[in-house]
Amino acid sequence: MFSGIVEEPAKVVGLIKDKENLHITLSCSFADNLKIDQSVSHNGVCLTVVKIDGQSYTVTAIKETLEKSNLGLLMVGDKVKLERSMKIDSLLDGHLGQGHVDQTAICTEVIEADGSWYYTFKYDSKIGNITVEKGSVSVNGVSLTVVNSKADTFQVAIITYTYEHTNFNEFKAGTVVNLEFDIVGKYITKLLKQYLDSGLLGGK
Repeated sequence: MFSGIVEEPAKVVGLIKDKENLHITLSCSFADNLKIDQSVSHNGVCLTVVKIDGQSYTVTAIKETLEKSNLGLLMVGDKVKLERSMKIDSLLDGHLGQGHVDQTAICTEVIEADGSWYYTFKYDSKIGNITVEKGSVSVNGVSLTVVNSKADTFQVAIITYTYEHTNFNEFKAGTVVNLEFDIVGKYITKLLKQYLDSGLLGGK
């Protein structure tokens, strides 16, 4: 489990395509403290450490992950937001996230507001995911509060610290990001659909 709190941006230093998998090598300050088989969130995607070499380490993204996230778009030199998994006795400063990306979204607008930034994202709501006003959402693994929630778009507002310590400072119109929606909202949405499909709530 992850909290969505910024830990560190890592730099992609190597990419190797292996059949339908992608081996991603990254450099970060705590690489030598990692362990093989350890889970680390990369732009909100939970991946397992498979190799450690000094100040760099390697993870592998499979086809399913590449299809549902922006990791397949990475290039050498790109920054990736990192977060190690929570300890059971840690303070929950963000919100609980699984590191399982639901879908991608496209940044459609970035507005600077004298010390803060507003980002608008558009996503495919037909998949069944939703946001709610003042609810939680993870964008590239960063725990944020939803503002201006609409059917297939929402905004988030970030402070200077988040802007400077994540890859949000590289976002622009057209940037593809990873979304993980609130787990409670996903359960409610699925249960409601099942009831509607069964006719118990006036559906089919």
